[in-house]
Amino acid sequence: MAAGPGPGPGPGAAAASWGGPGWRLPGRVLELVFSYLELRELRSCALVCKLWHRVLHGDENSEVWRSLAARCLAEEALRTDILCNVPTYKGKVRAFHHAFSTNDCSRNVYIKKNGFTLHRNPIAQSTDGARTKIGFSEGRHAWEVWWEGPLGTVAVIGIATKRAPMQCQGYVALLGSDDQSWGWNLVDNNLLHNGEVNGSFPQCNNAPKYQIGERIRVILDMEDKTLAFERGYEFLGVAFRGLPKVCLYPAVSAVYGNTEVTLVYLGKPLDG
Repeated sequence: MAAGPGPGPGPGAAAASWGGPGWRLPGRVLELVFSYLELRELRSCALVCKLWHRVLHGDENSEVWRSLAARCLAEEALRTDILCNVPTYKGKVRAFHHAFSTNDCSRNVYIKKNGFTLHRNPIAQSTDGARTKIGFSEGRHAWEVWWEGPLGTVAVIGIATKRAPMQCQGYVALLGSDDQSWGWNLVDNNLLHNGEVNGSFPQCNNAPKYQIGERIRVILDMEDKTLAFERGYEFLGVAFRGLPKVCLYPAVSAVYGNTEVTLVYLGKPLDG
């Protein structure tokens, strides 16, 4: 009697084949496959093995990030100078995910199609603000903000907790009006927190007034619990110290009708 077929390969053989050299696709092929995935899927893929992690994060201008940027970002954001200080496609995708939230802003503002610019509608006797989609409770982070229209009587940049209001009646410094936010009023150079003026900023004689279109870099250090500002790559100093160990969001507040404010997340600040 002829012997029947022997037992098939056990699960160990399948596992060996899955993890063996034959399973290791060339990096260029993996890059092509990854270029069809969304950010959440890419995050999971980066945890699979060192090879996949290296393919995904070794080149921040690879086809993976170039393709994802083309799908996520508006054409205006990619072809204008909005993201001129974000050199890589991975950085541009990251900036988009840290941009103003369409669901966490005053009803009197909207986020333009470019994904980074806030437009305030001409509503009388109202101060209106917006927070970003993502806040920070650890690490060091930098972003830049600039006004592309008149400041009006109050124009504040800074940070806020999730509890800070993003709209109030009248023309006031909304950021810094309570203990949930910290702000720098670009109109009079006052620092604001808990409804009080914490001094002028920067601390120098005849500090220059803000110029429309000028990019202000904001630096949040959750390890040192400080908030600092730069202008034109000149470090202006630390504005606030002793920040609480809670989740803090980049934020702005504006009063002038039809003015626009753009915020772009840059990532970890460069020392020096």
